Amino acid sequence: MHHLLWPVCALALLTAACDDNGGSSSKVRITTSSSDNDGKGVLKVVDTLQCPQTQGVLTRKGSAQADGATCTYSGPRGAEVMLHLVPLNGRSSQEALKAFEDRLAGDLPQALAEVRAAEARNQAEAARADADAARADAEVARAEAEAARAEAHGGHGSTAQVTAPGVHIETQDEKATVRLPGMRIDADGDRANIRIGGLTIRADDKSSQVNVRSNDEAVSIDAHDGAARIRTSAPGQSVRATFLMTTNGADAETGWRMVGYEARGPVGGPIVVATVRTKDRNENRVMDAAKALVTLNVGD
Repeated sequence: MHHLLWPVCALALLTAACDDNGGSSSKVRITTSSSDNDGKGVLKVVDTLQCPQTQGVLTRKGSAQADGATCTYSGPRGAEVMLHLVPLNGRSSQEALKAFEDRLAGDLPQALAEVRAAEARNQAEAARADADAARADAEVARAEAEAARAEAHGGHGSTAQVTAPGVHIETQDEKATVRLPGMRIDADGDRANIRIGGLTIRADDKSSQVNVRSNDEAVSIDAHDGAARIRTSAPGQSVRATFLMTTNGADAETGWRMVGYEARGPVGGPIVVATVRTKDRNENRVMDAAKALVTLNVGD
């Protein structure tokens, strides 16, 4: 029953992109998890960095800087990690981290251009999706009012409908509308718009594009066939933030395939930021070692 595929695929996007043909190309996989920061320790205020000679797969290059504010590490396949101690001096952490993000994204200019173009398309799609959702809600109300009088579709009909208190599911050819408590899904052909609590997911299977947003801006993901940009920030009174940008192929200008940072510190600063540049977009060992350096300095 192909008309029931999109609601299942839409839910599956929380952990993996749907592939109607079972193929392995042009997929975007996203896994999400959440944790309670109340269990996290208090982050330390530091005035100089701890820069061990080695950390995981990283080896420090030369001596730590005399001012104790930066140190540089090298990793597998030419990976580079720089550890920074960043005073805020009255700035917000968002302002300080935006400067790091801009510099890192500049090292993947082609991916940045692709992500920005996809972001512009997504904004236009979001406006259209909101209008479609309003129309769908009106249709749901109409369908619920007529549900008592509607006759069941039999044979090979292309429409299916389920209506119960707080529940409405309707599929027709390539379209599907799902309304459950705290959840809404609107799908039309290759596109799906999903809202679960404060999380909004917009997906276009045809272009392998996925956009994820949370209402509190704690998660932001823009992913498509050529590049991905991910931002996360944890709630609470401390700074805990991650930024990643990846591209399928090495950038023609810089040779990098993944850039990003891990940042933590007290809300008033200073914060410790580990910037990462690698030529392998799946080099998790480098990112893990960078996070360990940050933890060594300010805690978890």
